[in-house]
Amino acid sequence: MAALEIVRIPVLSDNYVWLVHESESGATMVVDPAVADPVLAAATERGWTITDIWNTHWHPDHTGGNATIKEATGCTITGPAAEAARIPTLDITVTGGDTVRLGNHVAAVWDVPAHTAGHIAYHFADDGAIFVGDTLFAMGCGRLFEGTAEQMFANMQRLAELDDATRVYCAHEYTLSNARFAVTVEPDNSALAKRLAAVETARSAGDATVPTTIGEERATNPFLRANSATELGRIRALKDAA
Repeated sequence: MAALEIVRIPVLSDNYVWLVHESESGATMVVDPAVADPVLAAATERGWTITDIWNTHWHPDHTGGNATIKEATGCTITGPAAEAARIPTLDITVTGGDTVRLGNHVAAVWDVPAHTAGHIAYHFADDGAIFVGDTLFAMGCGRLFEGTAEQMFANMQRLAELDDATRVYCAHEYTLSNARFAVTVEPDNSALAKRLAAVETARSAGDATVPTTIGEERATNPFLRANSATELGRIRALKDAA
């Protein structure tokens, strides 16, 4: 089975849209299109036709391009059943335990509430990849807009069980600010200090810092490393106030 081709498309001020292509079937999927035009252009440039959109949650900077891309391509839009009322463009609704397909590649749907009440993620186990929306970031996690620290802690625990090499495709370039905060939480973490330096160099050069990996996050992400929901909530409150 051919590997998925995954293209990062930077949009807005710090969003990433992911364009995912399965060469055997020609299926092409977009994860969380904030806007349409750059996504359509990236697909056209590669000779790909967008067949699917997968949304992780309802926020406009993850769904804003849905309608225009669907009008242009006739694609099918899949997203969280619990947020269907807030994503009127959905054709298919899914919830944790369901599976979705891109050609021959199968992703398991995870329920990961906390950032929003119905947030989901898409895990391609055989491809070692997970699309997490705004749940996990490089050295960070999403704000608890519609959920609890207990829910986010459960999400972090589940993510931490994945193989170290699993690539994590998040939706924002928050890495530098997250790293600078993380070193205040764990000032003695040498892996974190080393990663901060590397991120500073990358961002100074205008380079992206995601996807990340579960192994990197296990070593340097204070939210993934928190030992309780209480601790995660404490760290999240500090980050929110920073």
